[in-house]
Amino acid sequence: MTELNLNLDDYPDRVAELYKDKTIFITGGTGFMGKVLVEKLLRSCSGLKKIILLIRTKKDKRPDERIKIVMDDPLFELVKKLRGADIVKKVFAVAGDVTFPDLGLSNENRQMIKDETEIIFHCAATIRFDEPLKKAVILNVRGTKLMLDLAKECKKLKIFSHLSTAYCHLHERVLYEKVYPPPADPYHVIKTIEWLNEEIVDTITPKILGDIPNTYAFTKALGEALVADELNNLPVIILRPSIVIPVWKEPIPGWTDNINGPAGLLIGAGKGVIRTMYCNSDGYADFLPVDIGVNAMLVSTLDFTMHGNRRIYNLTSSSEYKISWSEIIEIGRKVIETKIPLNNVAWYPGGSMKTSRWVHNICFLLFHILPALFVDALLMLLGYKPVLMRVQKRILKGFEVFEYYANNQWDFINDQSLKARSYLNPREREIYKVDGFGIDYVDYFKNCVHCTRLYILNEPDDTIPAARRHMKLMWFVDKIFKCLFALGLLYYMWTRLVRPFVIPSY
Repeated sequence: MTELNLNLDDYPDRVAELYKDKTIFITGGTGFMGKVLVEKLLRSCSGLKKIILLIRTKKDKRPDERIKIVMDDPLFELVKKLRGADIVKKVFAVAGDVTFPDLGLSNENRQMIKDETEIIFHCAATIRFDEPLKKAVILNVRGTKLMLDLAKECKKLKIFSHLSTAYCHLHERVLYEKVYPPPADPYHVIKTIEWLNEEIVDTITPKILGDIPNTYAFTKALGEALVADELNNLPVIILRPSIVIPVWKEPIPGWTDNINGPAGLLIGAGKGVIRTMYCNSDGYADFLPVDIGVNAMLVSTLDFTMHGNRRIYNLTSSSEYKISWSEIIEIGRKVIETKIPLNNVAWYPGGSMKTSRWVHNICFLLFHILPALFVDALLMLLGYKPVLMRVQKRILKGFEVFEYYANNQWDFINDQSLKARSYLNPREREIYKVDGFGIDYVDYFKNCVHCTRLYILNEPDDTIPAARRHMKLMWFVDKIFKCLFALGLLYYMWTRLVRPFVIPSY
């Protein structure tokens, strides 16, 4: 974290003061944004009393085992260094699951949460766009209702902060910080989904969704509506982050624990397996570095405490900073080709965005499917399992989601978020940075690729020289192949189209 100038110490840190001696209950604390939230609370609001995480058993690992794995992540190295290794002892796991009745809490744990909790961050959700509707409703809608029911029983509750999404009202091309009607009655949807089995729900899903492209947007809109219904009954805040991307500044520039969204596209392109995309290259999306989003979550709680009349915050960036899809690809290509190449690239990075679906489909067949079939056939002949067609199927599924969002445009009005920012003093603006001032996109993408190599692809830094050599080799292979292909095409045109009409001379 950037050291504070001495004069900044003259200002109070009202965010840290708000969390002092408080007990915070968090769902989704083992997810991407949840981990960064926990780390930030421990590092910048270390005077808090405790953080309670609702954690389910997963892959035969109990909640206490999972929380230890989280705390051993490199993400928490800085806070341990600054606050001492024992700071993580302020984080407690309680066994539970938002998909279970009564959240799967034991009577003892439920009573403890009701007696002690003062601030709730409800972050748990499935972020899979193709999640079966029944599962998405149980998690994103009924889970939110159960959390609200618990919040009503919390004796000391001061804030219930719900993490929604800026992309849950897709029919609104301009999204304001206000309540929107849901696409259906969330209470009726919950009852219907509970009553029907998954097979029947899958059958009627297209009818239920209507023109909404995926179950994620549908269920997040319903979950948000449940929280909005409690605006007059509970101290609720609705937060709408846009596309959350890796850490910009702290604690580790570029850190991520997944390759969803733009990071996945860059890695796929960098490995040489993505060669074409159907996309309006001049269009732009709205991106939010996860550390900026988490800072905004904390700042919004301060703003609500101070003013109380602002309850919905669009955590978005495109009103201030716009970067087009073509700029993202160009910067990513520059970083991966010249600065931090990936190991074992399948082909030299290339390809382009297509504005014609017909052209894109042809390119997908030529540069994705046919090479994958060829390589998989070769692998099987050599006695190995085929892999590339499986990869291409995943890419195709990802394209189905990407194309909808990349070829449509939304704008977000975040006046209330900007007002909340304006009330921060210089010290708070330094500790809880919520703007993009000073961002260097090349450095940012370089850090993202570096961290993805380290933490996702398990490619340590000592492999970078070999990756550079391999990238140069693939450059020559790519050029030779293209030359041979061009010569072959010219030869074919000569023999089939030109030569038959050449009159021989005697």
